[in-house]
Amino acid sequence: MQNPVVSREDWLKARLDLLEAEKAFTRERDALTRRRRAMPWVRVEKDYRFEGPQGPLSLAELFDGRSQLLVYHFMLGPDWKDGCPSCSFWADNFEGIPVHLAQRDVTFTAISRAALPEIEAYRDRMGWTFPWVSSFGSDFNFDFHASFTPEEIAQERAYYNYRHVGGLATDMVGISVFYRDPEGGAAAPIYHTYSCYRRGVDMLNGAYHYLDLVPKGRDEDGLDFAQAWVRRHDEY
Repeated sequence: MQNPVVSREDWLKARLDLLEAEKAFTRERDALTRRRRAMPWVRVEKDYRFEGPQGPLSLAELFDGRSQLLVYHFMLGPDWKDGCPSCSFWADNFEGIPVHLAQRDVTFTAISRAALPEIEAYRDRMGWTFPWVSSFGSDFNFDFHASFTPEEIAQERAYYNYRHVGGLATDMVGISVFYRDPEGGAAAPIYHTYSCYRRGVDMLNGAYHYLDLVPKGRDEDGLDFAQAWVRRHDEY
């Protein structure tokens, strides 16, 4: 590839033109963020149960005393040998983040349907330390549309990213957000405030944002699919 080569003065003019567009985009993004935060909530009625390193946990206990819970639906099903390579790429961006989120009243955790020993073994292999619990035997991933029954897969009618589609794995990527008043006691209701899937999870991948700054960008044109180049970090 070769972009035009110009004088420093012409480069600065082009950069200032782009800066105006970047500022407009930032303002639009801020407006969209405010709209996201203003979404209505829906009360969570089920008593979901999870397994963590210290034992069984309820959904309320996942909040760890904070009012906001951010869940990354990590693609690692009960019968999978390894975690999804793309989810593993995303997860490499999670290290060190939970402690900062906690300062803004947010608890972060990954959740997968695999049993806890499989999760722990894969996390040890990858060298990660972020919170990660198992929803094995729970409806949680199904109810929040990140996992699908064999019948849904066979009929290509899985409800994912807010529509019925085919060609999915049993477990797909997503983000779900919940709110709970920590002053409300044990009976305080939990609310589902937001979920996103597919390209909606790009916001959690800092590496992609870096790639968007360089001349070749993500350099994924011509691949069989966008992330065909991605490997687990111990497989490159």
